[in-house]
Amino acid sequence: MPRTRPPYPAAFRQQILELAHAGRTPAELSREFNVTAQTITNWVAQDARDRGAALPGKEGLTTAEREELVRLRRKLRQVEQERDILVKATAWFAARHDKTFTASMNS
Repeated sequence: MPRTRPPYPAAFRQQILELAHAGRTPAELSREFNVTAQTITNWVAQDARDRGAALPGKEGLTTAEREELVRLRRKLRQVEQERDILVKATAWFAARHDKTFTASMNS
């Protein structure tokens, strides 16, 4: 299983980004701060997207768009659950009404 670690603090990420924008390479920063070079490269690419200057080959969603997507997916799951409950309730009431209707017709 892959190892996971807690996210880096925002202030730490910002410090790494400032150093990267100042000309330090991800490899240098990786050795100095014990963060993988790929992680730093990902942070730089995400920062570029968030600023509206996506790097070639690194297009994708901004942080705000990604957060909205997560929020909308969560809302969709909730609405689908509510719909499923209403479908089951409708079926239950319809079956109950049919029984009541049939019983009153036989009386």
